[in-house]
Order: sequence, then C-alpha cells, then structure tokens
Amino acid sequence: MWWTWDPFLKEVFRFSLCSRGITLAMQIVFNTLIPDHKADAFSPPHTSPDSTGDHLTEFLLGGLGRWDAEHFLFIAEHGYVYEHNMAFFPLLPLCLTGLANGPLYPLKWMLTLRSRLLVSAALLNCFCFTLAAISLYLLGCVALQSRSSAFLASLLFCMSPASIFMTAAYSESLFALATFIGLWLLEKHMILRGCIFLSLATASRSNGMTNVGFLLHAVVQSLVNGSRNCHRMGRTFLGTFVVILPFALFQYFSYSRFCLASATKNKVPRELVKLAITKEYRLPGAQFPTWCSTYLPMAYSSIQSEYWGVGFLHYFQLRQLPNFLLALPVILLSTRAIWEYFQANPYLCISLGLRTVQLKSSSGYCGHRVFLYVAHITALVVFGVLCMHIQVLTRLLLSSSPVLFWYCSHQLQKNEPWIWGLERGCVSSNPAVRLLRSWKSLQPQTRVLLGYFLVYWILGTALHVNFLPWT
Repeated sequence: MWWTWDPFLKEVFRFSLCSRGITLAMQIVFNTLIPDHKADAFSPPHTSPDSTGDHLTEFLLGGLGRWDAEHFLFIAEHGYVYEHNMAFFPLLPLCLTGLANGPLYPLKWMLTLRSRLLVSAALLNCFCFTLAAISLYLLGCVALQSRSSAFLASLLFCMSPASIFMTAAYSESLFALATFIGLWLLEKHMILRGCIFLSLATASRSNGMTNVGFLLHAVVQSLVNGSRNCHRMGRTFLGTFVVILPFALFQYFSYSRFCLASATKNKVPRELVKLAITKEYRLPGAQFPTWCSTYLPMAYSSIQSEYWGVGFLHYFQLRQLPNFLLALPVILLSTRAIWEYFQANPYLCISLGLRTVQLKSSSGYCGHRVFLYVAHITALVVFGVLCMHIQVLTRLLLSSSPVLFWYCSHQLQKNEPWIWGLERGCVSSNPAVRLLRSWKSLQPQTRVLLGYFLVYWILGTALHVNFLPWT
C-alpha cells in the first residue's frame, strides 16, 4: 500500500480518521443534549422526514447542517434560486449533488434528497479532510525539509480549532485539500498540474484567488534575478489564468441568471417563492440588482456587502467586540508566527523574497521556502481583520494556509524536545498523543497552545451544531 514506505503517513491517515470520528460523536452528543437556538439565519423549508432512515440521519448528522451549511445543502438540492445564494461557490454543491444522485441514489427508497445530501457531506468532508492532512504532510516535507516537523504539523491539523467546519457541510475540507495538493505540486515544479488543483480551490471558495500570488511571485523573482525562461513564464501565466477562471465563470453565471432578460424564464417552486416574499429574498427576473448595471458586474462582492455588511472597517463596531475576542487567539498566533519569521529573516522579508540570500538555515519553519507562505498568511490576516466578518478568520486561516500548523509544530518541538523520544514512558508513536498524556509536565506555553486547539475543537462543535454563534 501507499503508506508502507512511510510510517508517518500511516499515522497521519489513522489520526485524521480518528479525529473525524471524535468530531462526529461530539456533534451527536451536543446536538442531543443542548436545545437548538432559534438563530436569524437562512432556514429554507425542508421535506419532512418520512422514514426511519430520515429520522436516523437527522439524529446522527443533523448538526452538520447548521448556519452556512444550509446554503450549501439548499443549493445542492434546488440550485441557485436566491440572489444571496451566489455568495457560495459551486464546487461543494456540485459534489454533494453528484454523490446524492449517484452512489447514494439507491437509498432513495429510504432517504429523502436532503438526507442523502447530509450523508454525502459527512462522507465527502471526512474523505477530503483525511487527504488534506496527508497533503499537508507532503507539502511540509518539501517546504520545511523536515519530515518530523511536517508530521507534527499534520497531526495538529487533525486537532484544528476549526475542526467542526471541516466535517459540517462547509467547503473548508474541500478547499484545504485542493490548496495543499496544488501548493505541493507547485513545490515539485509541476506548475500546470498544481494550478488545476488551485483552480478547484477557487471553485470552492473565493479566497482561492489569493493563491495566484504564489505564481506571480515566481515570475517577478525570475525577472529581478535576470532569468528569461520564457517557457516557464508562459506556463506560469497560463496557470494563473487557470486559477482565476472558475471565479470569472461563476461571476458570468451570476450575471446571466440575475441580469439578463432570460432570467425571467427560470421557474421557482411555489414554496420557495413564498419564502422569498416573506424574507424579501431576490429571485431571478423579479428585479434586476443594482450590481448588474455596474461597469464590471461583480455579484460576489456586491452580495457580500449588501447582505452581510462586508467591507473595509464595516465590522469595527462596539457590538462586534465579542466576535473580535473570539478571533483574537488566531490573530495573536498569526502575528507571532509572522513576526518570528521576520526576526529570523529580516532581509529576505524586506526584499519580498525577490533576491537570493544566504540564510542561517534552509530547513524548518524559518527556512527560505516558507517565505511565500508567511507572505500569503500576512495578506489573509490583514484583509480578514480589516474587511471581513472577523469571526470567520479562524476557519479562513486554518483551512487556507499551512503556516499556523508549521509554526505550532516548530514551537512544540522547541518547548518539548523530548516528544520524539520515550523518556517519559509514553510508547505511542504519535507525538500529539504523547503531549496530551503528559499534560501536567508540559511547559506553560505548550499548555496554552494545545489548550487553544482542544477548547475551540470541543466548544466550537457544541455551539455550531446548535445554531449558536461561533467562528
């Protein structure tokens, strides 16, 4: 098998499946014990469970269909009916529809379409999460030039503070998988193959567009250093086009659905029309949105601004203070990771990585290969704090960038160098398990770090599955 030559891979595979099992079990327990909060969130009409299979699915997986998951499941079932649905990119709904109407279609006699979609979401995200953990390990081996650091980082990914979003009907697991594989292929100089996966990331989440920076930096670096490899530059520009294409196509689809006269021909079920009237949702053809008449019609940014108030400093309000506090740990952790890398490599950072410099160490977290990833997460943090719903920052960073897992791996190994040995009597081959079993003897910094991962994993699951505010 593929893991026989690398025991680290086998352990990552096992631990990732174990972590998904724990998350699924926790969401069942919390969803059963805690009453659902009546949140002011998108809540379309559902087909009433009419079989034992539907009731069992709702009991086991109902917590995975909360908050934004309602949008993805609705789109998978009905398509893009309302204008605000266009803020959710199509790859996940397409995958869910394909699974529900493909491999799971024989279960139609015992499960409604929504139940099959929930089962599809759980299976798909557990599968994608496991492959994402493996991909993160492979990427870390190349970028960090250290198998042990990459291994510990992948184990931390399995305990991510955004863990519930990696299992619920959200696009985070799919996005992380496509991103990590794409970046690994770029590291292996397989540009076009990597860009195909990065384009899938763009098709699942809008922030996949930021991955273009990895490609453009390579072109600028070549020009600054006097290289004129036209063949490679041509592949890079083609790859950039491939990464951007899904976003452009989806914006065109939004325009054709809501801005063209043919949009009035779209038929919408009566119960969904009734919901649109009640909630004042905009249907195709009912009234052309204002963004249709702009110079460059961009549905995504306009919808985010109109429906969710997304924009520069729009979220800086006193009533949003709890959400800023919720995101504070990941902001502090990211800032520390960025600052520590800058302190280790000031000239490399000031020159934006465009000049070849001699570093003290070419491996580990402070190695030169990590610069682009640090620059990438810096852009995400700045944009997220200034322009986004701040509470989303936790799952955005932990599904889009490997840096936080690499940095935490670096810190844990520095604080607890014994984890690779058996000095404390732990025979587990999993260093994350060794740390948890030796909790009382850990350094304070280690406890804080692991405590953040564990508390957000458990508390996030409890709150999210009951429609309570979380990240």
